[in-house]
Order: sequence, then C-alpha cells, then structure tokens
Amino acid sequence: MSPDQLRTLAAQLLSQVDKMGKKISRDQTLIEKLTHEIAQLKRLKFAKRSEQMNPEQASLLDDLIDTDIAAIEVELQALHTVPAATEKKQKPKRTALPAEFPRTLIHHEPDNTHCPCGCALKRIGEDVSEKLD
Repeated sequence: MSPDQLRTLAAQLLSQVDKMGKKISRDQTLIEKLTHEIAQLKRLKFAKRSEQMNPEQASLLDDLIDTDIAAIEVELQALHTVPAATEKKQKPKRTALPAEFPRTLIHHEPDNTHCPCGCALKRIGEDVSEKLD
C-alpha cells in the first residue's frame, strides 16, 4: 500500500472510532434513561398502596427526567472534552541508605534454570530491597 492510501485508511479508521464512541455515549445515556423509567414503573406497579404514585402526577416526573438527562449529557460532554491528567509518580517517602553502610547481596536463583523443553530460562526482573539491621 502506498503512503497516501495508508493515510486515508488511518483517517477513515479514526473517524469510525469517533463515531463509535459517540454511539456508545448515546447508548449509555439511553440505557440510564430506560433503567430510571423501569424503576419508576416498578414503584408504580409494586409499591405499597400508600406509596404508589397517582397516575395523573406521573407526567410531572417526565419533565424532571428530561432535565436530568440533559444535565447528564452535558456532564458527559464535559468529561469527554477534558483530557486525562497525567499522574505524577510519587517519590518514595524514605531516603536511601547512606553509601558508607555495608551491603550484602543475596541472589535467590532457582534450582533448575532450564524449562522442560530444554531451553534456558530468561531473567524477567529483579527486586532490590535494603534494610537496616
């Protein structure tokens, strides 16, 4: 593929990712709205008689739901536009031990350094710990 084709493909993929993100956001808002409506309907249907809502007053909640959904959508937009703050790595609370203190190196090696297939095992990391006696 030529570089121009790759650029157009990348642009298409980025636009598709953007569209999918917007669709997911709309779907989540719709899910929250429907979940809220289901909860209200359950209260209407299954609540004790003294707690049941008057069906004539149910229309009053529709206005509240619409304003709540609008407020949630504004908050979602604000969250999507704010870039994630990069967290700074915290420095250790304790200072390093002075260099003049004696140090003892202890290496814990495995008994067998070959895997069952016969290949040599590779070192994947090490932990260093210093303590004062």
